[in-house]
Amino acid sequence: MNQTAASAPPRVVVLGGGSAGWITACLLAKEWGADRVTVVESPEIGIIGVGEGSTPQLKALFEHLGIAEGDWMAACDATFKLGIRFTGWSERAGYDSYFHPFPSPVDLHTEPGFVHACALARRGFEAPAHPDAWFLAAMLAGEGKGPQPSENFPFTPTYGYHFDAYKLGAFLREWATARGVTHLPLKVEDVEIAKDGDVAALACSDGTRVTGDIFVDCSGFRSIIAQQALQEPFVPFADNLFNDRAVVMPTPRGPTYKPQTESIAMKAGWRWSIPLTTRVGNGYVYSSRHIGDEEAEADLRAALGAEADGVEARFLKMKVGRVEKSWTRNCLVAGLAQGFIEPLEATALHIVIATALDFVRAHDAGGDARRDEFNARTAARYDAIRDYIVAHYRMNQRTDTPYWRENAANQSLSDSLKAMMTAWFTQKDIAAANVEIYRTPHYAPMSWHCLFAGYGTFPPAAKMRPLPAELAPVPMAEAEAILGASARNFTPL
Repeated sequence: MNQTAASAPPRVVVLGGGSAGWITACLLAKEWGADRVTVVESPEIGIIGVGEGSTPQLKALFEHLGIAEGDWMAACDATFKLGIRFTGWSERAGYDSYFHPFPSPVDLHTEPGFVHACALARRGFEAPAHPDAWFLAAMLAGEGKGPQPSENFPFTPTYGYHFDAYKLGAFLREWATARGVTHLPLKVEDVEIAKDGDVAALACSDGTRVTGDIFVDCSGFRSIIAQQALQEPFVPFADNLFNDRAVVMPTPRGPTYKPQTESIAMKAGWRWSIPLTTRVGNGYVYSSRHIGDEEAEADLRAALGAEADGVEARFLKMKVGRVEKSWTRNCLVAGLAQGFIEPLEATALHIVIATALDFVRAHDAGGDARRDEFNARTAARYDAIRDYIVAHYRMNQRTDTPYWRENAANQSLSDSLKAMMTAWFTQKDIAAANVEIYRTPHYAPMSWHCLFAGYGTFPPAAKMRPLPAELAPVPMAEAEAILGASARNFTPL
């Protein structure tokens, strides 16, 4: 933090609680002091909490805040997550399911073999290019083992979590207020705009007027400050991503679980299965253009079976896209107010954390002079994540319903995604292409390889040829030995 004695940190007012609002408040309080942060949270507004997953950035958040893993996990019904299992996204034989892992230090010894196998298969040679065979996280998740190794094993996998989002927000609220963050459980009636165009104050229903230097809009899809009061334009992703609805319902959890999110293809979208300590969160993300709400609920109930009998279904509408500028005037936009890229890769809180930390750096490095750079980086982050999510749909290998056929034929793609697809199909080096196309990539080459290879995006099986002797063999046996020996250092959950 580059604050001087003569320049006190800004006074921050966060509108909206929930996980996004309280994560942002905690991070800003950590950097600028808890006495500089106020959260205005309406007691009347419910929080969208359906059982959520995270990327490893959530682990880094708690380490940054100094919160013990055991403390927050117990309070939020949290379980471990080693990655995502995609099932039913491809009809190609042998590729009906694949696991997208979070990376592990052990992967440094096996990923090169996987990349080599993919390179051979892309050229039409028979090679073991399915990602499940190459990564420790996939093996551990399949065996129901947690991410903590025995004390003699020197490497710990990277991992995320599943958690109750409502309880996460409540835990962080208690943590933040205990350290001096001000919490005002008030309903905002109006946003006062000063003559210069900045936000001057939030006017609450009880007559309270909350002033500050910086206002953070975490008011959800309504985006009360940024999109309503300041008229910040919204950039929709509807042409890129068809899904705009979700139906959700919990079911009981058995005595054991696998530390993975399930992403299972349905006829007009996909459904998630997220294990918490107290229940399993389930949801069907779908396109209202391809299926109605009643039919989507019926399909989800049919998939869940008797465990869903009598369970109330909740419906959510998704506003998919992002604001044009995440820092507009004296307002920072975060959470659903900032944007939403459907929950396929659980990136929502990742973006919240990255936005808050980058905002502090930009503000302290030059204030408004750094605003354009910050907005460009944030927009690039959103667009790169959008590309990766869109790739899941564009590269799907299903033909059974109009939804999947239309996704596979979708031509509303960014130039960057088109370039990544071209790199794959023309046998270019994906790691080099990733840097060339995205400059500062938000997804590692491993992730792109897993996505393309996981669907079996190779020449047709009938055209695959045996590997000729002059080409380097695939070190499958060595990888199996490394992974098998490593996995023995982990125990079932």
